[in-house]
Amino acid sequence: MATFLYKLGRLAFRRRWLMALLWVVIFCGAGFAASSAPAPPADTFSMPGTESQKAFDLLEERFPDASADGAGARVVFRAPEGEKISAPAQKAHVAALVAQLKKSPQVASVSDPFMTKAVSKDGSTAYAIATYNVPAAMVGDEAHDALDDALAKARDSGLTAEAGGDAVKIDAAMGGTGEKIGILVSAVVLVLTFGSVIAAGMPLLTALIGVGIGISAITALGATLGLSSTASTLAMMLGLAVGIDYALFIVSRYRAELTEGRDRADAAGRAVGTAGSAVVFAGLTVIVALAGLAVVNIPMLTKMGLAAAGTVAIAVLVALTFVPALLGFAPVKVLRRRDRGQFSGKPLSARQQRRAAKRAEKDARSKPNLGSRWASYVLRHPVAVLLLAVLGLGAVAVPAASLELGLPGEGTMAPDTTQRRAYDMLAESFGAGFNGPLMITVEGQDAADAAKRVGEHLAERDGVAAVTPATPNEAGDTAILNVVPATGPTDAATENLVRSIRALADGFRADTGAEVLVTGQTAMFIDFSQTLDDALLPYLALVVGLAFLLLMVVFRSVLVPLKAALGFLLSVAAALGAVVAVFQWGWLADVFGVDQPSPIMSTMPIFMIGVVFGLAMDYEVFLVTRMREAYVHGARPAEAVVTGFRYGGRVVAAAAAIMISVFSGFIVEDNDFIKMIGFGLAVAVLFDAVIVRMTIVPALFALLGEGAWWLPRWLDRLLPNLDVEGEKLSRTAPAERVAPRRRESELVD
Repeated sequence: MATFLYKLGRLAFRRRWLMALLWVVIFCGAGFAASSAPAPPADTFSMPGTESQKAFDLLEERFPDASADGAGARVVFRAPEGEKISAPAQKAHVAALVAQLKKSPQVASVSDPFMTKAVSKDGSTAYAIATYNVPAAMVGDEAHDALDDALAKARDSGLTAEAGGDAVKIDAAMGGTGEKIGILVSAVVLVLTFGSVIAAGMPLLTALIGVGIGISAITALGATLGLSSTASTLAMMLGLAVGIDYALFIVSRYRAELTEGRDRADAAGRAVGTAGSAVVFAGLTVIVALAGLAVVNIPMLTKMGLAAAGTVAIAVLVALTFVPALLGFAPVKVLRRRDRGQFSGKPLSARQQRRAAKRAEKDARSKPNLGSRWASYVLRHPVAVLLLAVLGLGAVAVPAASLELGLPGEGTMAPDTTQRRAYDMLAESFGAGFNGPLMITVEGQDAADAAKRVGEHLAERDGVAAVTPATPNEAGDTAILNVVPATGPTDAATENLVRSIRALADGFRADTGAEVLVTGQTAMFIDFSQTLDDALLPYLALVVGLAFLLLMVVFRSVLVPLKAALGFLLSVAAALGAVVAVFQWGWLADVFGVDQPSPIMSTMPIFMIGVVFGLAMDYEVFLVTRMREAYVHGARPAEAVVTGFRYGGRVVAAAAAIMISVFSGFIVEDNDFIKMIGFGLAVAVLFDAVIVRMTIVPALFALLGEGAWWLPRWLDRLLPNLDVEGEKLSRTAPAERVAPRRRESELVD
């Protein structure tokens, strides 16, 4: 592989105009396709194979006029203190609001709370349901404004009026602030790392082009593949982070090869052949982790994972081809300004090259950088450093034991939102379970009679506050009724009630001959969480197993990928602990803008496992490939560790700082899920890069010694030798080198 990538890097460097033109054409073509493509579909949520989804599909088939996928708004009114909502004056205000809502754009119908008996027992509160003829994602600004205007007029009349439901506008769209902050901080880190504006600009430029192509492709294929606009969120976050890091790694290796006296084209080829090999395998681990989300069998997560995996694949291709092409346009200006003038001397003889290499090695030993000094310190105190790092991460991971999973709802929104106020008003006046009713579907020959008998039985069960009369369809083969739990939607008792009703399904079928299914938002949330729980271990086994095999091929070792996987588990546990402490317990909530502490989103653990595993392997590959390269070329295990940190420590630290800044930028977004995943990924990268990869890894290498690179001979013969460390390149005839002027004058005999 190293030889192939070496040739690819040289080709891109020498044919830079052609390569740059090719990527510009791809970028423009993807942008044109995105601009001319149909609008992406609205967000749809489905869970194939679950009872909730089966019941929902049945309702769409048997009640086609019910607009099952249409948006809805539940408008709640409360009379002034001491008055009744049914008083003539208040009733007139409610009637005026209902009439205004009926005239609003995209509204199909609005219920009259007095005709539907949607009035609380104390007479203070009522609610009306507005049904829209389009899904929530397609409710336009005019419809949102009309609802806001109706609520404002009701409040002016003296009523307390709030609205909940998916038709109500949520000010939580991605505003682009996160990306801007991440790019700005990344630029500062790159300038400090390289000491060159041009060198810093290359990773930013290539990352933006890669992300632009990826997002444009997602938009262009949205209507064809059913990719909604939310599919691009994760792709943007990861594509930007890994795009910068991959380019950073190759540019850094090119600078190192150049300062060792390599010819410019040869330096570019060797940078792609060695660092590019690490980029390929690092990218593959991320792609495996993201594509593995398909095992969860939730189409929304599958599409998000595949879209992000495609963007990461584009980032890898950009790093391998476009980055060396850009190096061809500025082969010397990527160096610090004070170093540029040294690279205009004549080529050195073979003897002079050898002496220059020895002198460079001697200088490195006599003047170790911070990475070398840190590695040497860890090698001298491996046990103490290892214990301190493991215990520290273990302490941070403690809150993860109290992890409570759930899905975002109106009950977890900020207290000052109209959705949260409507939710609280309904809970106070109608009961905690009113915000999460269960919808029971009854399918059979005489569905109305069967549903009536089912309802009578359910009304007598503990935990049920009320059961509505059954509503059959025109054919009479299906009926629906609503069950209002006595507890809230996120209460464990409500989940137990759902499970108990489903356990009675066989008994209902025997008594009535009808099939009984439970659905509704609360039931779907329960099924969603259960689906994720069931898929977690298979997903973890798939991702870790495939990545273990991949890393075993890369490092020709059993213990190196094993400790990489164990280190990942430790860092992701610590990251989940930090997420629980901030978003569930409310620690430092004001600092991170958490309005309402609440259970952690059910998707968070599986996202953390997938994304963090891929990123953790990035640093493992970046750092350990340089150690492996030194070890293969004859260095002792301890020397290989120091060499890896001397050349890779600063790059990995810069890469981690960039990823942390990119992910941290998303913490300022209003969307709760984006805020949470941005925080979780940022702390996970911090823990994994700084503590696991740069502290625990060298400590383990020090303790394992030669055993770290152990691989059974039979397995060594079975595994393909991809030459990731570039050993074959070192055996080829040395290419012509150009050394700095000062070295040439010092070494000429």
